This record gives sequence, structure tokens and C-alpha cells, in this order.
Amino acid sequence: MNRLKNLFRPLHLALTAALVLGAGCGVMKPAEFYQLQAPMEAATSAHGQTAVLLGPVKLADYLQREQIMQRKADGRLGISRNGRWAGSLQDEVGQLLLRQVATGLGSSHVALYPDRIGVKAGAQVVLSISRLDSGESEPAVLEAQWRLLDANGEVRNSSVVTLQAEHSGELSSQVQAQSELLVQLSDQLVAAVKQLHSSQRIPAKTAPVRESSARDDAKQAGGMPLAEPQEREVYRF
Repeated sequence: MNRLKNLFRPLHLALTAALVLGAGCGVMKPAEFYQLQAPMEAATSAHGQTAVLLGPVKLADYLQREQIMQRKADGRLGISRNGRWAGSLQDEVGQLLLRQVATGLGSSHVALYPDRIGVKAGAQVVLSISRLDSGESEPAVLEAQWRLLDANGEVRNSSVVTLQAEHSGELSSQVQAQSELLVQLSDQLVAAVKQLHSSQRIPAKTAPVRESSARDDAKQAGGMPLAEPQEREVYRF
């Protein structure tokens, strides 16, 4: 019995060691969650300008996932092992642009589509983002197209945008670079909306200038009023 026990002891130790090593190799690094970040700006509360509706904001299909996408040097896309978005990337993009546009216009009268309750928009921005990604050795790139509509739904301005930003390679730096590209995009939208507001602004009415007649001049000079020409009636048969 003791001899049999001694034979199984090395096998038992080997299995135990294998299980321990296997368990150690199977431990995965916990997921890291990220959010888009924009510079902290003072809150806006003015309502003087025309209301702006931002959206619909559409993201490419490959961006509508929880994992953060990584671009390879040859153009291939992969999924980050541990990087995750803390929420819906589409919502993150919309909220960042909303804050930046409101700050740039100095007005809180900005709504994000489809939440337009009580908002009669004088301008609407329709945005489509076809690319927003980066990689450890690849810069952050934003490709988008936007259109600016007036209150009647007519296109007043549009642009196809390609922006690029460098980063240090860390995933946090990549997310920050992507955020900076969205801030640059919001600056373009603010400039276009301001231009539309300026073109729609009605000039202030000025009081009509009273032209003094020769009769008034004669009265002021103390002389006799001049005879005014009589209007003639013309009959057509």
C-alpha cells in the first residue's frame, strides 16, 4: 500500500502544478473603460439666439460596439483586448458635440436629436461620421460629412471633413486624441451656424429721412409759399 501511495504522489504533485499554472495563465486583465473627454468650459444659459437642433448623428457600423477599435499599420481593424467604452459611443459623441456647440454659440438653446421637445429649430446640423479610430502606432483620424439646414429644411452649408491628431500610443492618449478631433469638428459647426445666423439677421429699421420741400424752405425764410404742381388725371380708352 505504501509503495502504491509513493507511486501516485509524484503524479498528484504534477497535476497540482499543472492546475496552478493553468489557472495563472487563464487570469485575464480586467477591462478598462473610457469616455470621450472635452475641455471644461463655462456653462451657458443665454437663450437669445435661434435654437439649433444637432442631429441625427450617425456613426459607422464598426463603431457601434462596446470594444474600442484599433487600426493596424496595414489598415486592418482589430478589437482592443481590454479597452471598452463606458457607454454607447454614439451617445458619447452626441453629448460631446452638444456641449461644445452650446459653449461655442454662447447659448443653451441647443437640442440633440431626437430630443426636440419644445424646440422650434432655426438651424439643424445633420452629421455622419464614417471613421473615428486610432492605433498604437497609427494617428487618430476622423472622417465625417455634415450639412447645415435652415428653418425651412433647405441646405445652407455642407462639408466633408478629414482630421488627424497624434498621440503617445497609450489607449488613454488615443481616446484623448479622438476627443480633440471631435472638438475641432464642433468648432466648424459653430462657425457655420454663426454664419447662418448672420445671414438671417434682419437689419434694424431706420426712421425715414424727411426731405424739406421748397415750400417749407420759403416758409422758414418768411417768403411766399411756392405753388405746387397739380397732378393731372390721365384717362385711357
